[in-house]
Amino acid sequence: MPFRDIVGHRTLVGLLARSIERGTLPPSLILAGPSGVGKRLAAVSAAQALNCTTAARSIGAVYPASVAAAPAASMAAWSKDGCGTCPTCTRIARGVHPDVHIIVPGESGTIKIEQVRDIVERAAYRPFEGRHRVVIIDGADALVPAAQNALLKTLEEPPSTASFTLVSSVPDVLLPTVRSRCPRLTFRPLGADDVATVLMRRGHSEYNARVVAATADGSVGRALEASAGDLVEAREVALRALASVAGTAPGAPGDVPRRRVEAARDLLSKAAGAGATEREQLAGHLRAMSSILRDVALVTVGGDAHTLANADVRPALDRLTAYGGDRGTRAFVAVDKALVALERNGSAKIVADWVMLQL
Repeated sequence: MPFRDIVGHRTLVGLLARSIERGTLPPSLILAGPSGVGKRLAAVSAAQALNCTTAARSIGAVYPASVAAAPAASMAAWSKDGCGTCPTCTRIARGVHPDVHIIVPGESGTIKIEQVRDIVERAAYRPFEGRHRVVIIDGADALVPAAQNALLKTLEEPPSTASFTLVSSVPDVLLPTVRSRCPRLTFRPLGADDVATVLMRRGHSEYNARVVAATADGSVGRALEASAGDLVEAREVALRALASVAGTAPGAPGDVPRRRVEAARDLLSKAAGAGATEREQLAGHLRAMSSILRDVALVTVGGDAHTLANADVRPALDRLTAYGGDRGTRAFVAVDKALVALERNGSAKIVADWVMLQL
């Protein structure tokens, strides 16, 4: 995928394009950030730009709307890109180009020293048919310590015609000696509009795309795995749960704990997705709840309506303004803690009861 087709990350993608244009791309890089936000795509796009035989130029002319307000210096940064259609670019995209090697974890979930030794040996040779050898290690945090140590010398002094890109969602688990040899570019979660744009490109209706994007946590990967129908139901369950206890703050006069426990039961028993575990179903509802609470906070302070992830249910958001201010902040933090507890294999029932008692 050429740089111009990557949704979001304009600053980082522009930096990569400018570095390639000027010949200043670091030979070893870490692309870090959450899963599914486009790190591997950026690495593949860089490989295309380095090797494309008919390199496209002036990306700014392709996307005038996205860069119209940018200064001329920023426009110059968008002058190098792969064409995306030549045999070189298409083979790189398919993962079959002889000079672009993509390593992923094996069946054991790790990347072993034998894989690294093999790729280091290949990288030492001049490119077979392209201009530059590129090694992309996707899921670099899966490198076993011995494999990381085997990379050290090459990362520090790579061949002049080769570059190494380590793609990782948790780069801090890499050895300090590896991290110190690789400049890091950090990719942030995408905005809901960007995620929806990707989904609509893949055939989703605008409504379904926006519903899925609202609870995808900025991850296109997570959005592509999701079912729009399940997420619509998850949001409905989250809205019901919040509405059921919005009238009374926890522990305030008139608060009815039983109502909160019943709402917790609703979070569990009404979960969608027949193939998902109870914990996964609850996590989906809590992510929907987190998105709703964020939007309610924006509504209560008069924020830009265009930034709402759940703009299509604005009347429901207006009815939840009790979650503005400090109460909304506490609720958002509680939901975040509940999601962490689920990731650590906490009991779904206990987590559901606890989070409802905090709202």
